[in-house]
Amino acid sequence: MFLFIGLIVVFVMVFGGFMMAGGKFDIILHAAPHELVTIFGGSLGAFIIANSTRVMKQGAAAFGKVIKGPTWKAEDYKDLLCLMFILVKTIRSKGVVAVEAHIENPHESKIFQNFPKIAHDHHVVDFICDYVRMMTMNFEDPNQMEDAMNADLDKHHKEEHEAQHALQTMADGLPAIGIVAAVLGIIKTMASISEPVEILGAMVGGALVGTFLGIFLSYLMIAPVAGRYHQILFEDGHFMNLVKVILVGHLQGNAPQISVELGRRAVPSHLMCTFIELEEAIANLPPDLS
Repeated sequence: MFLFIGLIVVFVMVFGGFMMAGGKFDIILHAAPHELVTIFGGSLGAFIIANSTRVMKQGAAAFGKVIKGPTWKAEDYKDLLCLMFILVKTIRSKGVVAVEAHIENPHESKIFQNFPKIAHDHHVVDFICDYVRMMTMNFEDPNQMEDAMNADLDKHHKEEHEAQHALQTMADGLPAIGIVAAVLGIIKTMASISEPVEILGAMVGGALVGTFLGIFLSYLMIAPVAGRYHQILFEDGHFMNLVKVILVGHLQGNAPQISVELGRRAVPSHLMCTFIELEEAIANLPPDLS
């Protein structure tokens, strides 16, 4: 939504200002198609050379991600807190053996299936199950657990951001590719140096369209998308960090309510529910889940 609003503002202000200054679109409209072929073709080819298939797919999906926004909303964070409360409460009261069936088959677990959006995200489910499973194998030192989870989260963070870095690199290179297109236009102009001044002027203007498009696409389109994608990935990264905070809090000997409260305080401020809202959500959980 905001992506399209931003693009409309960019186009109206840039080209509206050009028209207010007395500019005419004839040269731009004539030169833009072949300049865009050069610029987009060059940048796309460089993107393919520089990145793996996985990163290219993630880069293409980034535009959809920017349109949709962050995956996790305030209600999802509350659901995760409730899910983790049930797990740590069950472990605390019945032992880790009581949750083995849930972590071995999360798709059949009534605990996980009570929170369908979380249950359908295999990254989050696998992260929870893997570390609870390690707890069943007596991996219960809170410091070691926190170090292991930090390493896992850091790896996931770096992998998720590879596509964002690739898009930013593409944006950084577009002005230079625009200059390449402009230089080619100047070469074409010099080959027609015997033409009248008005024709040469139009050809030089067409060549400069390449420079303009390279800068325009870089700073007003691709770079803002890459920047927003970075923000979304960073915000979504808090979701699995919540799991770490709660499990480490549990291993430090805290009661389930305290562990989950520590997790609540790790939620981004604009998505964090109040203490009372979380208490009400926990109180309203189906009694047969634990």
